[in-house]
Amino acid sequence: MRNYRRLWAVLAVGVVALVLEFGLHSARWAQWAVTAIGAVIALLMLIDMIKTLRSGSFGVDLLAITAVVATMAVGEYWAGLIVLLMLTGGDALEDYAQHKATRDLKQLLDQTPTVAHRDVNGVVTDIEAEAAAVGDTLIVKPGEVVPVDGVITAGTSLVNEASLTGESRPLEKGPGAALMSGTINGDVALTMTVRKRAADSQYQAIVRLVQESTAKPAHFVRMADRYAVPFTIVAYLIAGVAWWLSGDPVRLAQVLVVASPCPLILAAPVGMVSGMSRASRAGIIVKSGTTLEKLAVAKTIAFDKTGTITQGVLAVADVLPAGDLSTTRLLQLAASVEQQSTHILARSLTHAVAAKDLLPATAVREVTGAGVAAQVGGQAVKVGKADFAGAPTKQATTAVYISIDDQYAGAITFADVTRPEAKQTITRLHDLGLQHAIMISGDSQTVADEVGQAVGIDRVYAHQLPADKIKVLDGLPAELRPAVMVGDGVNDAPALALADVGIAMGAHGATAASESADAVILPDNLEKTADAVVIAQDTMRIAKEAVWIGIGICTGLMLIAAGGVIPTIVGAMFQEVVDTVTILYALRARNGRRTV
Repeated sequence: MRNYRRLWAVLAVGVVALVLEFGLHSARWAQWAVTAIGAVIALLMLIDMIKTLRSGSFGVDLLAITAVVATMAVGEYWAGLIVLLMLTGGDALEDYAQHKATRDLKQLLDQTPTVAHRDVNGVVTDIEAEAAAVGDTLIVKPGEVVPVDGVITAGTSLVNEASLTGESRPLEKGPGAALMSGTINGDVALTMTVRKRAADSQYQAIVRLVQESTAKPAHFVRMADRYAVPFTIVAYLIAGVAWWLSGDPVRLAQVLVVASPCPLILAAPVGMVSGMSRASRAGIIVKSGTTLEKLAVAKTIAFDKTGTITQGVLAVADVLPAGDLSTTRLLQLAASVEQQSTHILARSLTHAVAAKDLLPATAVREVTGAGVAAQVGGQAVKVGKADFAGAPTKQATTAVYISIDDQYAGAITFADVTRPEAKQTITRLHDLGLQHAIMISGDSQTVADEVGQAVGIDRVYAHQLPADKIKVLDGLPAELRPAVMVGDGVNDAPALALADVGIAMGAHGATAASESADAVILPDNLEKTADAVVIAQDTMRIAKEAVWIGIGICTGLMLIAAGGVIPTIVGAMFQEVVDTVTILYALRARNGRRTV
């Protein structure tokens, strides 16, 4: 906002100066007005420049300040006003690019579980989650988010911990099992005893990790700043030599006016805004131009597994009949029995069978925590846990078991399905220059290795909690950076905040992930990550070309101005031509060179 205020201040003073000089014929007052605003803006830019230098960077402000001061000192205040308009306009444009799609990270806190149901001698009342004390008894209703960490004392239910641990399979939990805040209860109400206050619970620990990661961003030198040092040195050399040979300080101002680094100040942000606009049309919200800069030169890309490389939902993997029954018939019977159930595995079963193939089920009886029994086609069919269906053995993975007329008939297993576009996405990213693709998952090593090998991941890290994911990214050597992190869950939020570029899968992802990321992919399509890299690389290539064109023209003008043939006000006008050329060229990033 401050850069917008500076721009409006310069515009207002410019209007006043025009009225004073050409309306009231008071050139002296016009000069004083422009000189005053020039001095204030130059001082503010000097303060900003000192802060930039202290942070270890070198910006383009030094040359800009010198140009403003030089024009004011020799009385060329209209030329100075034009330079001020370009400088403040460029800064305001850069602010616009940076904040175009940014959302406030504080919305992460809004996702914190806020309500708990406290049970006191059988009387249940709603309280704020922060009011739950250690030792309190809480009721977690079906489908609710667990408000605080605790231990189950009554009830058995499937609990979805994918947003915290990355484990794709809901875990069955009963009395004595631990519950983490931020996880989601299944279809059965649970009674729990509070073991940690809300402020000390798992979800708040992740919030703190996000805030800590955001507070220590990786050092990165912007494109405009990289060109600033040599351009400034060349400008000062030409201006100094021109003043020394001519003995006229006006010659210094004439050179510095055409040397004003507007191509650096304008071309880069215009290119970035154009690239961000292109990304937005492709369904990718990029929150800052710096994100595009880093993404264009990224060396490593890291993925979460559940919901990112995989679809994040359990689907039928294998149908294992125990006798002569066909796999199709066993699946049909199981899905028909489960079609009225709201259980997560019931939904997966019914999705695996066409609606027209589902058989009518009568006398349906759901046994909480065990399974469903029904009459289908004159047969008594049970679907559920191993002991409910009389299974002689249990499968090593998530499964339901089926019996027909009290005879064990087989089992159906489930697995998290890999996204169909995942392998092609990894291949494209490798071709685009990101040669180190890793997967950081909270799942088991066996499952993670299997998924990683299937899609072409170079290295797999398994059993990784949110803090561990940060350590993996933080431990990458310099030659493998910048590093990109792609994820979708609450457990990915700290890593997304710490990574050089964090990309959140926003279609079904947690708000925490979207808020802490630098870019959000709105369509549920992993290949958009490769599209984002293509857009970033195209944008940076066009922006660099625009900058080089501007630098080339400015250098030519400086050499001409050194000969004293370009008056200061004319030089300022020439600078507008340079600005127009570089802006028009940078706008080409809106469409890019490669299709996505």
